[in-house]
Amino acid sequence: MAAPADPGFTPILLTLPSLTPSLALEILPAGLTLHRLFVQADGKTHDILIGPEDPTGHITQKYTNTIIGRYANRLPVGSFALDRDGIHSVVAPKANEKPTVSLHGGVKGFDQYVWEPLVDPSASELFTPAELATIQTRIPTSIIFRRISEDGEEGYPGKLLVEALVGLAQPEGAPSQTSDGGKEWNLGSVVLVYRAKLIDENKITPINLTQHWGFNLDASLQEGPETLSIKEHKIDIKADNVVQLNPEGLATGTLLAVTGTPFAHTEKANGLIGESFPESGYDEFYVFSQRAAPLPPSILPAAEFKPELDLVGAALSRDGPAAEEVVSLAGAKSGLRISFSTNQPGVQFYTNNFAIPEKGARKKIHGGSGSVGDGYGPGTAAFLEFHAPLAAWIHPGVRGPSGEDTLLTSGQVYNNFVRMDVWYKAPSTA
Repeated sequence: MAAPADPGFTPILLTLPSLTPSLALEILPAGLTLHRLFVQADGKTHDILIGPEDPTGHITQKYTNTIIGRYANRLPVGSFALDRDGIHSVVAPKANEKPTVSLHGGVKGFDQYVWEPLVDPSASELFTPAELATIQTRIPTSIIFRRISEDGEEGYPGKLLVEALVGLAQPEGAPSQTSDGGKEWNLGSVVLVYRAKLIDENKITPINLTQHWGFNLDASLQEGPETLSIKEHKIDIKADNVVQLNPEGLATGTLLAVTGTPFAHTEKANGLIGESFPESGYDEFYVFSQRAAPLPPSILPAAEFKPELDLVGAALSRDGPAAEEVVSLAGAKSGLRISFSTNQPGVQFYTNNFAIPEKGARKKIHGGSGSVGDGYGPGTAAFLEFHAPLAAWIHPGVRGPSGEDTLLTSGQVYNNFVRMDVWYKAPSTA
C-alpha cells in the first residue's frame, strides 16, 4: 500500500463554475503556495505560474508562489525598539540571506509552515459576517486559510493570528475595446486577502505580507527559449519612484525617481521588459504614484471592524477607489494579460535573476522534464509582489504617498488585498 500523501503538499483545486472553466487554481497548504494557475483561452490551456512539476519541489525551490511573512523583502539584522501609544516591543530580525540581512521573514518564514484550511468559513475570526456573505455570493470558489505566528517567532514580537482568503471570481462586464480596435475578454479574477491581528495585549509588531508569485504568460506555448523568456512581455507599473538600495539590497531610506531610468517602463518605445534591461535583471521595489481616491486601509482599529463592514466587497469593486489598475503584464504571443489592483503602496518586480536551472525543475507544460536539473533560468519570470516598502517603520522617507509604517499594535486589524484580473485578446495575425 502506498504511503498516504502529505496533506501539506496535496493540492486543493479551485475552479470557476463552468464546463470548461476559464480559470483553475491549485493551492498547497504548505507555504500557502499557488502551485498552478490554469487559464483556458481560445482552446489552449496555459499555466501562467512558473514552478516545479512536483508539489514537494517547493521545499527546495523556495519563494516560488508562496506567501511571505511576517515581513516581506529584506530587513537589516539587529534589535529595533518599537514604541506607539505607550506600547513598547522589540523586534530582532534573524539573518538568513547574509549575516546582515534577514530575507522574507527569516530562517523559517511563513512560507515554511502548513496553513490550516477552514472547512467552515464561519469559523473565521478576521472576516466579518458581511464579508462572508460577499464571499459566498461573489467568490463562492474560495477558501480561507489560517495560522498562528507565535510571540518571538523569527524575532518578531506578539502572538499573531493570520487568515488568508484565496479565491476565484467570475468575469464581469462585456469585452473591452483595445487601442488597436480589437477586443479583450475578462476571463475572471484571482483574489487574495490577508488579515492579521495580535492576540496578545500591549504588543506591537512590524507586518508586511505578500504572495511571491512568478508569472510567464507565454511559456505554455512551448516554442523554445523565446517563449520561456519574459523579455518580450509588456509591463506597465504606475510608479514615480523606486526604493534606493545599498549593495546588500537593503533600503537606504531614500526614494529615487524612475524618470530617465530603465525603471520607467512607460517611457520605453514598446513597453517591453527587455528594453533597457539591466545587466543583472530587475529586482526593485516600486512605490505607486498617488491614487485617484483614498483606498481601503491596510491597518484599521478593531473597533471599526464591525459586522457590517465589507472590505472584501471594496476589493471586488469595478468602479470604486480600489479598482484602479496599478500593474499590467502582457504576454508577447499568447494573447494573455494580467492586471492588478491592490490597497498596497507598491510592488517588488523581480525577473528571476538568481535562478539556477541545474538546481531546479521546470513544469512539463512549460517544456520542462519536471525533474531537477532542467529548471528555469534568469529572465524566465516576472515576480510581482505587492506589499509596503522595505523596512518602512525604520525609514519614513520610503513610505511614499500612503505614509504607512507597517506597524500593527494590539487592538488593530491588518488588511491587505490584491485582485488579479486575467484577460485574453486574440493575437494579431498580421
